[in-house]
Amino acid sequence: MKDFLTLAKDRYSARKFETADIPHEDIEKIIEAGLCAPTAVNYQPFRIWTFESDSAKDKLLSCTKMKFIEPAKVIFAIGAKADEAWVRPYDKKNFAEIDASIVTTQMMLAIHDLGYGSTWIGHFDADALKQHFPEMNGYELIALLPVGIIADDCKPSERHSISKSRDELVKVL
Repeated sequence: MKDFLTLAKDRYSARKFETADIPHEDIEKIIEAGLCAPTAVNYQPFRIWTFESDSAKDKLLSCTKMKFIEPAKVIFAIGAKADEAWVRPYDKKNFAEIDASIVTTQMMLAIHDLGYGSTWIGHFDADALKQHFPEMNGYELIALLPVGIIADDCKPSERHSISKSRDELVKVL
């Protein structure tokens, strides 16, 4: 692995993939990165679904306008289950979506560390996806993560390097 800060800065949302295969061992490493993610009180209120077959991917693709993900060899979906999550007692804040987001982030960083590309897809019809895959019912679907070899002509979005100033984002108390 690269040093973490380099890894975090180098990763970008890849939106163009080659059609090459991804070894099963690498898919397992990505899943493992999600499985070892920290969750509140270690309740692990998330699920990871892996779309690898053409028929499963076709059903998934019918639920999003993000057709650039079609060449991805594997697509993950990550969901959160509120009734399995820790709830902060002071204000009843449920941590399911936060936990699933941490899982998704760790998977996304593992994808980049393995030399592949991905992007966090939030633009999909969750209800339609659940109709195709009833095992997702009861989960808040957080993200789709397509995984593939980044195409040679793929570049980061022009907004990738734009950031508010440190003073706007960090306050010392």
